[in-house]
Amino acid sequence: MKVGCIGLGDIATKAYLPVLAFRPGVELHLHTRTPATLTRVADGLRVPPQQRHADLGALLAQGLDAAFVHAPTEVHPEIVTRLLRAGVPTYVDKPLAYQLADAERLVALAEERNTSLAVGFNRRHAPGYTQCAEHPRELILLQKNRIGLPEQPRTMIFDDFIHVVDTLRFLVPGEIDDITVRARVQDGLLHHVVLQLAGDGFTALGVMNRLSGSNEEILEVSGQDTKRQVVNLAEVIDHKGQPTVRRRGDWVPVARQRGIEQAVLGFLDAVRAGKVLSAQDALRTHELCERVVREVQERSA
Repeated sequence: MKVGCIGLGDIATKAYLPVLAFRPGVELHLHTRTPATLTRVADGLRVPPQQRHADLGALLAQGLDAAFVHAPTEVHPEIVTRLLRAGVPTYVDKPLAYQLADAERLVALAEERNTSLAVGFNRRHAPGYTQCAEHPRELILLQKNRIGLPEQPRTMIFDDFIHVVDTLRFLVPGEIDDITVRARVQDGLLHHVVLQLAGDGFTALGVMNRLSGSNEEILEVSGQDTKRQVVNLAEVIDHKGQPTVRRRGDWVPVARQRGIEQAVLGFLDAVRAGKVLSAQDALRTHELCERVVREVQERSA
């Protein structure tokens, strides 16, 4: 199975390549336009010279069975378009694009070509979060905070807050009928944003503070007088009377803890089985992010 990896930055080298490089039956092809990076990464993984490509056309000429796109978001539309037109099942880091119109066009192209398009919302596969999907969820609270990183609203929301938006959509137990956005913008930079999603019998809150004093991600789901809390995707605490704590095992890889390994293997299994994966649900997350951006910009005007 010939699998291409396009873009060899931190997310690829830390999370995806450790899964792909040593998977039986995978012939890994690497692509980046930076020769020194290509040599360094390929040498480290012992990828032979004929599977190293500085040109996307040369990579496509290999007859790929699947591709993973980890290049900067700005070039996602161009790269994904070329892959889909070549009929290559494609997995791409979130977001598909910074502009909703580009994301819509890519999803439509995938549907037209009957070719798989998957977006890397790995938290849907993270063990701690999948366990929360099995818990009563009358109230959901997800905080994903950072230190000293206020940012331009569209970039922050589509690059980072999109994880919060998608995880809330994944966890809500019913149809959403009310959406509320609150935010603080100063000097054109988004300091914090709060998204509330509500429906029959549930409320979900997503919070991101880029001036919080701490890098943290805390998920809480509660209902029926019980609560489950997940701290930094690694520690699961169940509250019913006395809390009980379950921690990630010492030898559990980070890629598995964060759901990346499961997402990668699920995508490859679908490709092998000839199953076409649709990005329509991922597009719903992009649409909601666009709404958040619009409301933030209106409030700061």
